[in-house]
Amino acid sequence: MALVTCDFFSEALELGTSMTVVLPQPTEAQIGVASTATSDAGPPLLYLLHGMSDDHTAWLRYTSIERYATALGVAVVMPAVARSFYADEAHGHRYWTYLSEELPTVVGRFFRVSERREDTFVAGLSMGGYGALKWALRQPERFAAAASLSGALDVVGLAGLAERRELPDRIFGGTPGPDDDLFALLADADPEALPSLYVACGTEDQLFAGNTRFVDAAYERGLDVEVDFRPGEHEWGFWDTEIQGVLRWLPLEPA
Repeated sequence: MALVTCDFFSEALELGTSMTVVLPQPTEAQIGVASTATSDAGPPLLYLLHGMSDDHTAWLRYTSIERYATALGVAVVMPAVARSFYADEAHGHRYWTYLSEELPTVVGRFFRVSERREDTFVAGLSMGGYGALKWALRQPERFAAAASLSGALDVVGLAGLAERRELPDRIFGGTPGPDDDLFALLADADPEALPSLYVACGTEDQLFAGNTRFVDAAYERGLDVEVDFRPGEHEWGFWDTEIQGVLRWLPLEPA
């Protein structure tokens, strides 16, 4: 694999930002590395989103995502979005616009990756799990599959907590509106148009209740969600294991 740290200017954010990118590099000579060849159309692409206390380097530093993606020939794009909850902040920057409109265009211009819906996926942890499902529910035509690991899925409930009150005020201007509420998005979505969904969370995780509520709401809408609820906490050991399950679950076409 090729590992790229890409620093560039964002028109949506009106400032410089960064992303870490893992790109397939077919090879037979590198010892100890399983590599999968890519097609002429470019490799499948996974957008992998970070949590609230992290940045674009976290997945690479705390998991073996590069090795896992190498074996499958998947490109991985990991953007930086600060503590934005992947939203156009009420008092800040337009991170939703950056993520959903600008970033895919920039990635397509900078790198040779597939732009087919069948080859495009999104996943994330915690705040990034929320971001992944929000992106999939708001732009289902873009993705074949979306996964949340220990996601902050009940963002309206979390915004009502007294602790970290400054976050919902700064990001959402108070209570998140329907475009940022996964339950409202799910209620309005066409189940036939949605990508496949994967929801994982540890049963000892403080966000577990919100995850079960989201899965129940998805079942009520008739969705067949892949669910992995098992013992675990809000920590990188859990996410390193789960991202391997997500990669196995993705509907990847044979190389």
